[in-house]
Amino acid sequence: MESQNRNLILATVLSVVVLIGWTYFFPPTKPAEDSTAATEQTTPAAPAASDAVATTTTAAIEAAPTPANAPRIAIDTPDLTGSISLMGGRLDDLSLKKYQVSLDKSSPLVRLLSPAGAEVANGSNPYYVLYGWSPAGGLDPAALPGPKTVWTAPAGAVLTPKTPVTMTWDNGAGLKFSRTVSVDENYLFTIRQSVENTTGAPVRMAPYGIIARHGIPAASHVYVLHEGAVRMTDGKLQETKYSAITKLDAVSGEGQADILKGTQTGWIGFTDKYWMTTLVPANGDFTSVVKYTAGSDIYQAEIREPTVEVAPGATVTTDTRLFAGAKEWEVIKAYQDKAGIQRFVDSIDWGWFFFLTKPMFWLLHWLHGAIGNMGWAIIALTLIIKALVFPLARKSYISMAKMKELQPEMEKLKEAAGGDRTKMQQGIMELYKKNKVNPAAGCLPILLQIPIFFSLYKVIYVTIELYHAPWIGWIHDLSAPDPTSILNLFGLLPFATPEPHSMFFMFSLGVLPILLGISMWFQQKLNPAPTDPSQAMIFAWMPWVFMFMLGSFASGLVLYWIANNTITFVQQYIIMSMHGARPDLFGNIRQSFKRKAKAKGGTSK
Repeated sequence: MESQNRNLILATVLSVVVLIGWTYFFPPTKPAEDSTAATEQTTPAAPAASDAVATTTTAAIEAAPTPANAPRIAIDTPDLTGSISLMGGRLDDLSLKKYQVSLDKSSPLVRLLSPAGAEVANGSNPYYVLYGWSPAGGLDPAALPGPKTVWTAPAGAVLTPKTPVTMTWDNGAGLKFSRTVSVDENYLFTIRQSVENTTGAPVRMAPYGIIARHGIPAASHVYVLHEGAVRMTDGKLQETKYSAITKLDAVSGEGQADILKGTQTGWIGFTDKYWMTTLVPANGDFTSVVKYTAGSDIYQAEIREPTVEVAPGATVTTDTRLFAGAKEWEVIKAYQDKAGIQRFVDSIDWGWFFFLTKPMFWLLHWLHGAIGNMGWAIIALTLIIKALVFPLARKSYISMAKMKELQPEMEKLKEAAGGDRTKMQQGIMELYKKNKVNPAAGCLPILLQIPIFFSLYKVIYVTIELYHAPWIGWIHDLSAPDPTSILNLFGLLPFATPEPHSMFFMFSLGVLPILLGISMWFQQKLNPAPTDPSQAMIFAWMPWVFMFMLGSFASGLVLYWIANNTITFVQQYIIMSMHGARPDLFGNIRQSFKRKAKAKGGTSK
């Protein structure tokens, strides 16, 4: 039993060390200072293009903010609302109808894209998408539409899933441009750019798309989650955090940039915790670029398509797509399967344990659909996980029961060995071997729970399906910590409690974290405390350390841990009882209080 407790303590201490490290390196989201208003906007300047398939473009920063009174085309879909500015033809105003900033019914909608040079609600930094053409073959850049170009659209046009809109611009020198934008019921835009050449000579140019983001967005300093550039190029996924983008090597004619050539399929954009904006070129040759302009603190994701030649009297058309919305798994999976956007579900950050996270999320998603409540779905998922690891747990509990049966013989060996620890250990190992007992078996379920814990943490933290998802009673958002606090007696006293982003929030224990500590304490009392005083002290503090460490975690994760502890308690109690080693739960509890009283009395003397 001494060896069993030692192994159990070792595994528990290891878990605590991991949790402490996890909390240190991956702290709760802390809002970053909002970048103030860089008023520049981004557009490619004229490159010295060659006859090669890929065209090189150079981003230039130009002070051309969109005036507040610039004409706009309204966007109205079941999931989106916003507008397109006819100055530059940029998509720079987009909000998500299904998502609000907070649980308050009067809170504003989540705003994804925001214009430059204008007052923006909620302190959003400028964040927009623009399309255009880069000149090639000596074509004058003034012959192409630029950031100050005002496009023409039908009066009263509104972009809906049933009504695409077309913008046009005539350069007055024989080139006529049009841009048709359509959108589906969710978050996928299709942009068709066309140029008609009515001159007497061929012209050459290259289409492009750019996502420009001014400054790092708020809440982007969470290391457990990837936020920044994400792209897939010919089946290879690449993630680049904002901090890494600022350290990109300088490229001649480009500034700080990372350029990749694609020959088949791909996409590129910026991803946040729950939202994403992604450019998707047509299948075939393309160039994807991640860039940073230090002077203006602007991050860019670009898609550049090959140079095209437009013969006299001819029209050339190119289609690209844009995803701008919430990272809803079902929607993104449908775009991958039906729209052919390769590996699009990997735009969700599944983490190192993706082989666990993906099936775990799929199962949680299915359970949520079947049950209709995400909290109960988490509990059901816990039951299924415990059932899957039950064979291992059963062997562990049987081994623990056998070790309890061997306790009298182990005490005899200890007495016979006296102070010779080597002789005692050899005798105990022979005893284990003779009775086919594995002393390490008790640790395996605990160690196995660590990747499961982190995988479920990733699922609960990253996937939007838990955003503002209620459970019961006071739990209205399973992606956020328990809102109650022991500091104001769970709302009975009119005192403000520390905010979730405060370093003092860990002391603001809610109902769920306290239940977590109690469940761990009861589970611990299935076995007698170690006889070694130091081990007993560490063992006694473990439940309360976990309670404080996990108190600031998402309610969904704490709910999983409580369910896991409860199921483990029942399994261990039943299995050990079936093998003649019924745990003396209440006896162990009484004994722990007696030791505390004795220690207190000894100290007072």
